[in-house]
Amino acid sequence: MNKAAVYHRADRSMAYSINSDEMQIRLKTAKNDIHQVTLVHGDPYDWTNDQWNFSQLDMKAAGTDELHDYWEVNISPPYHRLRYGFILSNKKKSVFFGEKNFHPAPPKDIGEYFCMPYMNKADLFQSPEWVHNTIWYQIFPERFANGDASLNPPATIPWGSEDPKRDSFFGGDLQGVIDHLDYLEDLGINGIYFTPLFEASSNHKYDTIDYFEIDQYFGSKETLKELIAECKKRGIKVMLDAVFNHSGFFFPPFQDVLEKGENSRYKDWFHIWDFPVQTTPEPNYDTFAFTYMMPKLNTEHPEVKNYLLEAARYWAREFDIDGWRLDVANEVDQAFWREFRTEVKKINPDLYILGEVWHDSIPWLQGDQFDAVMNYPFTTNALQLIAKRSITVKTFIENMTKVQYMYPSPVNKAAFNLVGSHDTPRILTECDGDEQRVKQVLTLLLSYYGTPCIYYGDEIGLSGGMDPGCRKCMEWDPHKQNSELLNFTKQLIALRKSEPLLSNDGDLSFYNLSDQTVILKRENKQEAILILINLSDKKDAVKVPYSLNKRKTVDLMTGEAHKWKKGKFKLKPQEIKLVKIH
Repeated sequence: MNKAAVYHRADRSMAYSINSDEMQIRLKTAKNDIHQVTLVHGDPYDWTNDQWNFSQLDMKAAGTDELHDYWEVNISPPYHRLRYGFILSNKKKSVFFGEKNFHPAPPKDIGEYFCMPYMNKADLFQSPEWVHNTIWYQIFPERFANGDASLNPPATIPWGSEDPKRDSFFGGDLQGVIDHLDYLEDLGINGIYFTPLFEASSNHKYDTIDYFEIDQYFGSKETLKELIAECKKRGIKVMLDAVFNHSGFFFPPFQDVLEKGENSRYKDWFHIWDFPVQTTPEPNYDTFAFTYMMPKLNTEHPEVKNYLLEAARYWAREFDIDGWRLDVANEVDQAFWREFRTEVKKINPDLYILGEVWHDSIPWLQGDQFDAVMNYPFTTNALQLIAKRSITVKTFIENMTKVQYMYPSPVNKAAFNLVGSHDTPRILTECDGDEQRVKQVLTLLLSYYGTPCIYYGDEIGLSGGMDPGCRKCMEWDPHKQNSELLNFTKQLIALRKSEPLLSNDGDLSFYNLSDQTVILKRENKQEAILILINLSDKKDAVKVPYSLNKRKTVDLMTGEAHKWKKGKFKLKPQEIKLVKIH
């Protein structure tokens, strides 16, 4: 038995409440090493004749990655407190694993057991419930639609007349979004994520000049209020993008520092190394990356903190927004984010807080900072599997299982899943122009737990490489849109909305049965949905070990009954199947 690989911590990542009465416990062991895990558990105050009373409960083998197996069990302690340990068994031996050591059998001393002192409701991770049923649409405002030509910036280029450059302006604005809300409603979208709308000098607006003003080329505050009101009529949530890690070069406090140097009252708003301040050949102050145009803000400074927190409160309070997406969130101190959460949740307890973090994000997902982060591991693995075909089905399953068990299940339900954005090449380009592969990527996106996001234009087949290529103007001529891809996307969104198992209901697991077909199972106690995606240009045949128990099956893509022959599936080249068992 590989004891060195056995891992558990009684923290919010491996032992946590999933509701006010139930908790979930997880354990990690070496791959194929342990055949059975039994949870030994009891109330710490339940004793009889100086003997601690405990019970036993088998854990289920929940998943496996390249190196580890994951075990999981749900339990409802009657008094909301628990001491627990694990009996690990393989073909040769059984041992007890507790907080302090391994033992031949469960010890009498409860100090050797892991402890959940009390399931405090305040510690329960709670993301807004509405997020779990939201399909997002990311809009880069400068490129979505030009609805008011009177707002056009100087040297505006006619809409879609050429490929974008880093400094191109095509005149996209808020009125253009209002004009096309019916399109988004028809697509099935019920959440819009806007990249920044605030005053800035660039086309992307991640270089904020004024955190309290809408950029003049996008429109006015009144236009934004109209847009939000129109969205609410259609049941569409609105999330804005905030850049609190850094400001723009033309942010007045930074300009004051450039002008007055050490005498500026704003000198401590930034991380200035020495004076005089210089921008070339290299800046002598902290920046986003190495961009002198984006000086890093000192969020530990009381005035900076108050300024930014009031900006967050202002848009939540005055415009009734539904979410904040937080740019470069991992580079801002966590004390700031804790205060940020407290302040915006006072205004709207259901406001969704989404952080941009590209790596292991558990420090920000303890319930005191973010509701979710952008799930880039999902992006990477989905594109490597389907678009690039650079990893095997087995590797994909192992990679996604590892990500799945990095986070508690309540966190996974709010994860912001995406396959393309303003920072990545278009999925059609990633798929080398193969439309069927794009459909497969979208199928995975829209059948996975979490809250999925479609980057504007991906549903009609826009192409483009990295920035600026991925920021083309939206194509509004129906004759130039890929109508087949658009209709396929509509169908997937409609299925996700009508079938809770394609959203966040039930469990998600994988079948590793074929080198060329990835198979997901979404299941609760009443029904299941199998998602099969043949990645190959060749036919495939798989046999899914699932018992029908006299239940019926239906092909969700066609609406017709599926002929179940002992779980045997014959798949055409690159075919997608969604089969419901009910």
